[in-house]
Amino acid sequence: MQQSGRSVNLVRELYRQGPSYVFAKKPGEIAEEFGFSQVARLASNENPFGPSPFAINEINKAIDTINRYPDTTQPDLIHALEKFHGKYSFVTGAGMDGVIETCIRAIVNPGDKVAVSTPTFSFYGLATAAQGGTVENVPRNAEFSVDISSFISSARDAKISFLCTPNNPSGTVTPVSDIEEILRNINGILFLDNAYVEFSAEEYRPLMNDYENLIIGRTMSKVFGLAGCRVGYAFVPGWFRQVYEKAATPFALNNLSAAAATGALQDQEFLDKTISFVKKWRDIFTREAGRQVLSSGANFVMVDVSPFTGDEAADYFAQNGVLVRSCRSFPGLEDHYIRVCIGEEWENTRFLEVLRKI
Repeated sequence: MQQSGRSVNLVRELYRQGPSYVFAKKPGEIAEEFGFSQVARLASNENPFGPSPFAINEINKAIDTINRYPDTTQPDLIHALEKFHGKYSFVTGAGMDGVIETCIRAIVNPGDKVAVSTPTFSFYGLATAAQGGTVENVPRNAEFSVDISSFISSARDAKISFLCTPNNPSGTVTPVSDIEEILRNINGILFLDNAYVEFSAEEYRPLMNDYENLIIGRTMSKVFGLAGCRVGYAFVPGWFRQVYEKAATPFALNNLSAAAATGALQDQEFLDKTISFVKKWRDIFTREAGRQVLSSGANFVMVDVSPFTGDEAADYFAQNGVLVRSCRSFPGLEDHYIRVCIGEEWENTRFLEVLRKI
């Protein structure tokens, strides 16, 4: 059925002409276009080891529950989070994206300012715009560290501000002392995105004991290997939990995903193996790339591919059976970077081989 002009006019202007999230190319597309039986999947920051056997076991036990709606408070998962992290206050969502979206929905009125440290994950801005908020991007320093004074100046009167550490896509880690300085000098909430924090040495969790305006977002997609389950969670101040639950989409986190996350939190050996492997290959990438590789605390690195653009480099890698992420779509980032995650041994080796040819 053809769309009429009247139907299109019913859609908000934001979704008719505004920006959208940019996805990496699909491995199947690369394989079909260039004739590869195996494509090195290094574009989406996934865990190359798959899920923990503990997660699979819990999924199998939960299969008989899929005819029932999940408990919206997710008591088993919350208990597992408390056992893993300590007695903090937690909320859950359908991926980190779902947690971010719910926090913005709970806090931001149309026209409210939201400060974002850029270049970074684009979804903060997209979710803010969807709620009618106004994004104020705060550029990082030349080496991608946070410009603390500029960020405080912008975030001081923002309803909520977003800072990612380790940052996506640069991998930059912001010291705890800088986060404390920000928290002491702003009136709104700081959402600290810690999606990749397990791969760094920085420890932010104790800040929750001292600051009522801090939310720390985490995910089960990276080190825990559950990207396909879409499980996010956050450390929140005690006063915010009930507000969050009011704003959350009902039954957002399904029974099988919650069960997988509960199981994954029990497998420390799996986490240690993943972290050790990532750090080893992160160092190898940095030493052997033959190009500038930014210091990273994540399971990926950002590589300067100038004089090529990110898209040109990503296309060249695709033609050679390697899927990497062009950083062109990240707000405030010059267009000569790619982001490359740590994959399996053969994927990492193939990446380095292709990189040396470019």
